[in-house]
Amino acid sequence: MPPFSDPSRFEEVLVSPLYLAGSNGAGDVGFAPVAHWPHHHLDDGPCQLLVTSPDQRIRIGWFGDDFDLWKITAAEEAVAPPRWTATFNHVTPGEIVAGLTTALAQDYAASDPYENNGRFLAGPSLYWVDAVRPLLDAGWRLEPAMRGTVSVRAPDGQAGALIRNDLPPWDDEAVTLWAGPRGWGTRAEAVFTARTPAHLIAATAAAMASSAPVVRERHMIHREVEHLVTLTPVAPAATPQVSRAPTPLDVRRTAVTEAVRRAARAPRTAADLRVMAAQSRTTSSARMRSSPLAPAAEARPPVASSPRRHSR
Repeated sequence: MPPFSDPSRFEEVLVSPLYLAGSNGAGDVGFAPVAHWPHHHLDDGPCQLLVTSPDQRIRIGWFGDDFDLWKITAAEEAVAPPRWTATFNHVTPGEIVAGLTTALAQDYAASDPYENNGRFLAGPSLYWVDAVRPLLDAGWRLEPAMRGTVSVRAPDGQAGALIRNDLPPWDDEAVTLWAGPRGWGTRAEAVFTARTPAHLIAATAAAMASSAPVVRERHMIHREVEHLVTLTPVAPAATPQVSRAPTPLDVRRTAVTEAVRRAARAPRTAADLRVMAAQSRTTSSARMRSSPLAPAAEARPPVASSPRRHSR
């Protein structure tokens, strides 16, 4: 059977770890935290969609056909050059991008455009560990690296972070988060320039280290990554139970049950006593039918029989 005709390729599966899930080819997850910001659909040029903060100091670009799928910048003013830049390539899961866009939305909501005091414009930390603290907290380990750099790697060895701690120029790459084997279609990369606030890199790293699986279709997982991930079929949604209207028989049964309960709790009224008596007679009859003498008793003709009621 040709691969394209195999229906199982389009089966939805839960993929873990998240950082090896790859992109689903859409930007919905990454844009979700800023869905209320202005959207600019561009027909010309490589950037297909640009979402900006209301004052345009933060810009989130989607380059649907390029290697660098996302480009995110922040500036002091709408017309000022970017203070920092973050790029995510076409293999990076959108859920990791959402870690950054969520933090940006929170920073912008707490800022005052007239005071230019947005936390998204904070200076970079002097301590490299501030940017990757979520990875270390999740059990990722330090490993030997080239001079002037620090390397952190996931326990499975399939993801990591490379940090330059040699005070690179402001517009140089300073932190790279990566996942997957080397290759055009297998390695995810998120790159941050030197002046990116450490808490924004940390927010992205926290999303990367998340243990929650993500949903993908099977064909979205690269064949060279399949043996590195856990795939669990998404369970079909349970069929909701449709409640039906009670029938007259249901109503009668409920009324009798409630009457018996009331009589058992407090047999104070004549009606309650009658119910208890009826219940007692029913119990006695059941016992007689279940006893060894029941056949002999049933063999005796009744003293009097009531006329037989014809059913309708």
